[in-house]
Amino acid sequence: MDNLTHSLVGALLGQAGLKRRTGLAMPALIIGANLPDIDATCVIYGTESLAMRRGLTHGPLALVILPVVLAALLYAFDRWQARRGTRPEGRLPVRFGWLVALSFLACLTHPALDWLNVYGIRLLAPFSQRWFYGDTLFIVDWVLWLVMGFATWLSWRRDRHGLATWRRPARYGLAFLGIYIALNGILTGMAERVGAGLAPEPTVLIASPAPGQPWKRDIIFADSTLRWYQVGWTPLGLQGQPLMMEPNQCPVEVADLPRSSAIDAFLFWSRAPLFARGDDGAVTLYDARFYDPRTRGRFAVNLPGLQCERPPAP
Repeated sequence: MDNLTHSLVGALLGQAGLKRRTGLAMPALIIGANLPDIDATCVIYGTESLAMRRGLTHGPLALVILPVVLAALLYAFDRWQARRGTRPEGRLPVRFGWLVALSFLACLTHPALDWLNVYGIRLLAPFSQRWFYGDTLFIVDWVLWLVMGFATWLSWRRDRHGLATWRRPARYGLAFLGIYIALNGILTGMAERVGAGLAPEPTVLIASPAPGQPWKRDIIFADSTLRWYQVGWTPLGLQGQPLMMEPNQCPVEVADLPRSSAIDAFLFWSRAPLFARGDDGAVTLYDARFYDPRTRGRFAVNLPGLQCERPPAP
């Protein structure tokens, strides 16, 4: 999920009452909820970064080490401020054990949320490089922003005015998050059952939450020749008939591809490789999950030396 969503989850945990457990609890919760994304720095490697993201820093070793590192830094920061005489008077005493526990809880929420979208996550890295997919939420969800943001603000405002009920809005916000995820999981399951009965018969099927429309799923599937199709679905039914995502798809065998670090990284990451022929016959490798014109350029690899002489018959 996006970092605003991660931050709001951390803030809600604090406003639900955990921020009173120790000084610097809110930084531990909000930073911890984002900390596994330190692997985002690898984007400087371009396409190769696809094989680096959502792996080691989201796996079990990192989820043990990162909270301890964060807690140690926050504890040292508190001691440093105390020595300089700049420590805020209203800050609660800082308890290292609680900092570790809250940082650990916050870090756990990160892979749990990242698993929910179609991009995927390697939950067991480095022990296993298998990708896991939840197909439940789009990576940016405006409903979560609005509800969790309002719940955080209302809880903070009540606390500022000394109301005893200040924890309640945050707890309602967390309850909403759980219910919302469950309902979206049900929608994905319904879409997958509909997709399984489509023609041509799917051999691979993904029910992808649609951007900005949490009630909709884009059913993306491949037939026996690995041509990719797409059709929209809502609880009211299919929105038309499945259409081939790219008429000029090429029946390329992965084993026949030229080898390079970029191609290897892309194939390691890709869940739905789509080979498309350009006007000049050159072939480009895409991923059907991100074939929207607004995003396909960020998820593409040119295949040098590989030609598709003519568009395959639909």
